[in-house]
Amino acid sequence: MGKFILGFILGVIGVLAVIYVYFSTGMAPVATAAQAMPFEKKFAHMALHARIDKEAPKTVPISADDASYAAGAQIYKDHCAVCHGLPGEPQTAIAKGMYPRPPKLMEGTGVTDDPAGETYWKVSGGIRMTGMPGFDKSLSTTQMWQVSVMLANADKVPQSIKDSMAAPTVPVPDAKSPTKK
Repeated sequence: MGKFILGFILGVIGVLAVIYVYFSTGMAPVATAAQAMPFEKKFAHMALHARIDKEAPKTVPISADDASYAAGAQIYKDHCAVCHGLPGEPQTAIAKGMYPRPPKLMEGTGVTDDPAGETYWKVSGGIRMTGMPGFDKSLSTTQMWQVSVMLANADKVPQSIKDSMAAPTVPVPDAKSPTKK
């Protein structure tokens, strides 16, 4: 029995040593364009969903109505669209350079089938190692709930509110072209 325990301990130490060498020698992919590490997505999703299940608010303190949707749409446009995009618009240059890629929150499924409390949790605290910042220091609790409720009901938001989120038609100068002085 003692040999088994010794073998087990040496095996655990060996695995930990291999993991240490993998990270300390620069073998782990850390660039946003690099391939994901083994099991990275699986472990990240497992940890995220376990934490959200424990901590996300179960009740929503604001009503899901046009006023909340309109306020949430403006907050989204001001703070979220740079990464998550606007309805009907292509992915932004910032989003193309992120890993993992931020989801388009106003299109398809994803956030629209999440409870508002789960979205609030993500908006408030952010998500580590994804580029998703926490807004608990820059937005009020009401603002975070407004954008969370709007996103949870994105498939029900009136078209007029979605239209108000349309990107401005101001041309953006090409970064490679010379500027006039």
